[in-house]
Amino acid sequence: MAGVGHSRAPIARAVANGRQVAGAPEWLLVSGALLGAISIVEVVVWWDYFGTSPTVGLLLGLCATVPIAVARPHVLAAGATITVATLLTLVAQGRPTGAGLIAQVTVFYLVGREFSWRASALMLAPLVVYAIAAPPDGSSGDRLFPVAVASLALVAIVLGGARRIRGEAVEHDVARRAFADTVLENAARSERARIARELHDVVAHHISMIAVQADTARLTTSGMPAEGADRLVAIGDTARAALTEMRRLLGVLREDAGADPMRKPQPGLQQLIELVDESRDSSGASIRLIVRGFITPLDPGIELTAFRIVQEALTNARRHAPGAPVDVELDYAPGSLCLRIRDNGPGPRNVPATEGPTSGHGLLGMRERAAMVGGRLSAGPSPGSGFLVEARLPASRAPSDTAGA
Repeated sequence: MAGVGHSRAPIARAVANGRQVAGAPEWLLVSGALLGAISIVEVVVWWDYFGTSPTVGLLLGLCATVPIAVARPHVLAAGATITVATLLTLVAQGRPTGAGLIAQVTVFYLVGREFSWRASALMLAPLVVYAIAAPPDGSSGDRLFPVAVASLALVAIVLGGARRIRGEAVEHDVARRAFADTVLENAARSERARIARELHDVVAHHISMIAVQADTARLTTSGMPAEGADRLVAIGDTARAALTEMRRLLGVLREDAGADPMRKPQPGLQQLIELVDESRDSSGASIRLIVRGFITPLDPGIELTAFRIVQEALTNARRHAPGAPVDVELDYAPGSLCLRIRDNGPGPRNVPATEGPTSGHGLLGMRERAAMVGGRLSAGPSPGSGFLVEARLPASRAPSDTAGA
């Protein structure tokens, strides 16, 4: 095996070097000069073998090779010139020069790589017609040259066309991936803005409590030094200023999203039973709510995130597995809240990131919500059948609104 690896290494290096040379912009110019010089040598050495005068042979040899030097900016013109010179060479001499044959194959490869099959077929047609209608006189070897030239040109066109199709496929794939990434990024930004709008009420409540408790402490604490009272006043003023700025930010987010300015309290886990009942009534499916562990009030942001994840998971189950039973599990573990929403649908399915409830984005929204509060979420086919959504959220206890009052 080591010997095979060592034997393949020079081949791989040769292929890499060949690709590097072929990708250089001046390789056609060098090739045109080199092939022209080789054709001159061929005509001078074997001019009596070709059966024409050296002047005609030299002229045809140069016309069949030198135009390859300008094939990069003028592929069709170079291809037409080389093809006409090759046809005249076949008519006058019965066979082309070796350099001319190389130039002919090269230019047809370039035509197939740069242009459509129709343009390539039009370029190839004169050689095919001559190969079919070649005069029967002459030796059998001379009669095979037109067929060989046409066949090699056809192979070159096919190889060039295959390279072109492969390149177009790669470009389309890159464009498709870029478009998909853009759509996903825009959806993620929109989802984050929507989540921020929903969390506004939760954060605003905490800031309001800071202002209220600062004022309460200042007014109810007897014998407080003037400096302490001033600090509490500053805390209350800062909290109210922050609340005002948050309301302005919320207005900007609502304008960008075109959201309804109407406000209502954000839901928590206490409304989860109502959500399950509504989903059961609308879908007609069996939905079980399973709670494990010691139930404790959690931070409102965590409860809102958990509620929205369950809501969107139930919506996806109703859409992709209508009528299938669904189990919603809440596991209050030490320091975390585990969610599992599993349906017993027909099997694995693909839930696009842009699907979900009217106001959300399905799996994308659930992942964004979990990540925003420092949790994680996974979704995919469940063992056996159906679809499983699992989320683990940090279970910080809700702060007491009256603490310090």
